[in-house]
Amino acid sequence: MRILNRLKWLQAFEAAARHGSFTGAANELGVTPAAVGQLVRSLEEWVGHTLLTRSRSGNERLSLINEAQDALEEITAGLDKLESGLKKLRGRKARSVLVVTASQVLVMNWLMPRLHRFSEQHDSIDVRLDVADRLIDLSHGEADIGIRCGSGNWKGLMADWMMDEEVVMICSPSVLSANESVNAQWLFKQKLIQDDTPHPGANFPSWESVLQKVGLEGVQQTRLHINSTATVIQAALSGRGVALVRKALVQQDLDIGRLVQLFPENRWPISWSYYVVSSSLSLKRPEVKAFHDWMLSDVRIKYLD
Repeated sequence: MRILNRLKWLQAFEAAARHGSFTGAANELGVTPAAVGQLVRSLEEWVGHTLLTRSRSGNERLSLINEAQDALEEITAGLDKLESGLKKLRGRKARSVLVVTASQVLVMNWLMPRLHRFSEQHDSIDVRLDVADRLIDLSHGEADIGIRCGSGNWKGLMADWMMDEEVVMICSPSVLSANESVNAQWLFKQKLIQDDTPHPGANFPSWESVLQKVGLEGVQQTRLHINSTATVIQAALSGRGVALVRKALVQQDLDIGRLVQLFPENRWPISWSYYVVSSSLSLKRPEVKAFHDWMLSDVRIKYLD
């Protein structure tokens, strides 16, 4: 006989273990953290031992005991099966919700123009975007899957490479005079927009190295310092000067002529690449796996073209 009268205990335990906190589980389940804690304690009393322990490392987290790891995987799979069965009962009305996270500039300038293709192929999955410049905690369920630009090493997460990245020099067409050539003399007259956003380990080119490459070594020019990549791009679009930015973030604007790439014969590749990032538990959900596989396929087809 199945012991389904304890289903709420299992649901609370699985959510708490996945989020690493009663608060995260409570937000997902629509109850109070105290209620989640009581349900987990009821399960622990029934099994006869502790399943989650509290640990402090900056923020207080719940840690799953080693002996419960295999059980958690089966419980998660079982809850997913139950959810799938309920969706089948609802038939065509059944929908899944997928939470995707990425930075503001990546969502606006790169993800949004292609997201409709996923929806066309998976019309039963609703996508929710969690737009944040801080790194959302994917390992504890703040979002289901993310798109990140970096070295590819994020503790506790799976990262699958999508494409490499390079820096390009760009400006608005309004900055260009019809009868003036784009060369070192032209660049000397322009204001340089400095992106002060940290890029640790990316080998992001400095203006000094770029100016040296185009023949302006040692030249001092007026600069506009901005600590937001999205604002750097907006400043360039507004004709405030010349900027160095990651190419993927402005590719759409380059394609439609809102921005112009300067000195295209020069390339400034960086060490960072783009990755689809998720936890191993999250990736077992069908809707997360569908987005993960579609993202890799869609981007790599465009990238290789």
